[in-house]
Amino acid sequence: MNNACHEFSRYAAEYGSRNVIQRHVADKLISSTQDYPKRILDLGCGSGTLYWLIDWEIERFVGIDFSASMLEHHPKASHVELILGNFNDPSLFERLRDERFDRIYSASALQWADDLDGVFHSLASLNTPMSLAIFTAGTFKTLHECAGVTPLLRSSDEVMAIAEKYMNARFEVLHTTLEFDSVREMLRYIKRSGVSGGRRVLDVARTKALMRDYPLKHLEFEVLFITSPSS
Repeated sequence: MNNACHEFSRYAAEYGSRNVIQRHVADKLISSTQDYPKRILDLGCGSGTLYWLIDWEIERFVGIDFSASMLEHHPKASHVELILGNFNDPSLFERLRDERFDRIYSASALQWADDLDGVFHSLASLNTPMSLAIFTAGTFKTLHECAGVTPLLRSSDEVMAIAEKYMNARFEVLHTTLEFDSVREMLRYIKRSGVSGGRRVLDVARTKALMRDYPLKHLEFEVLFITSPSS
């Protein structure tokens, strides 16, 4: 089990109460949808945040996640199929080519792709309109600067450059913040929300220094939205 999968599995039961930013991201993806797709693929579906936000009638929903614990909390229905799978595995997309989807969604998952170029190549092979949201390097910007560490995530420019190789899409970068009562609460949120992907970059000394010196009462988030039009 990779670190990101372990992180999401460990906190699956409480994820729904902590994924405030992820819910906001999923809501923007859904509210921006103009074609009301009937057959949907959700890549990195988690416990069903995006599914619950769909407010139109659908015929089929396929949700994929690499955490069995998260899938246990996803809504079940006759038109819903949940697949335990990893978007880093090209064989997953070979299986999906047998399906027909009207739109592919992915909210707050693809930033953890091992090979984003390869994942975009596989997604493009499905010949389906996409609505994607990917956290980028501006997430936790001040925290990283204060701790003296390099961002784990790709920059928005890097992600856009990769995406443009495979799709004709519209790009939008969203910056938002989330307030906390203390730095300790911020760090607890990062750990349990899954935003960190299970990748620990702060040792004990840096954590103590951050709790003493962090200048803000909020965390920063940067999300790149990628939307390809329906054909």
